[in-house]
Amino acid sequence: MTAVLFVCARNGGKSQMAAGLLHATAPDWAVESAGTDPGSRLNAESVASLAEVGVDISGGRPQPVTAQLLAAADVVVTLGTEARIPADLVAGAPGTAFETWVTDEPSARGIEGLDRMRLVRDDISARVADLHRRLRQR
Repeated sequence: MTAVLFVCARNGGKSQMAAGLLHATAPDWAVESAGTDPGSRLNAESVASLAEVGVDISGGRPQPVTAQLLAAADVVVTLGTEARIPADLVAGAPGTAFETWVTDEPSARGIEGLDRMRLVRDDISARVADLHRRLRQR
């Protein structure tokens, strides 16, 4: 079974979205998400944007990145530039592949609200589809 961990800073938006999208694509894979500085709840616009495409992440809860989550993953994907996984945790996960996705940030172009989150969702969705394809070919 393939195991993927998505990480962002707060674990309330991008990493939760990526996990929800991959889980919908590959329900038999182990898919988790976590944050380097987790918040207390999911981003409502992230939840709404995924609901528009039939993916329900409303039951998710932010959680911290742990050594156990990293060691259990075949691949760890960090979304955005804000999250930094501590080096000691990375060192404790030999054999785990790490990659970073610098995702679209529509707010830099003045796009906010649900319109922003739809663009973020679509960017992450394309990246998740590519990751799924690559991991299936391994």
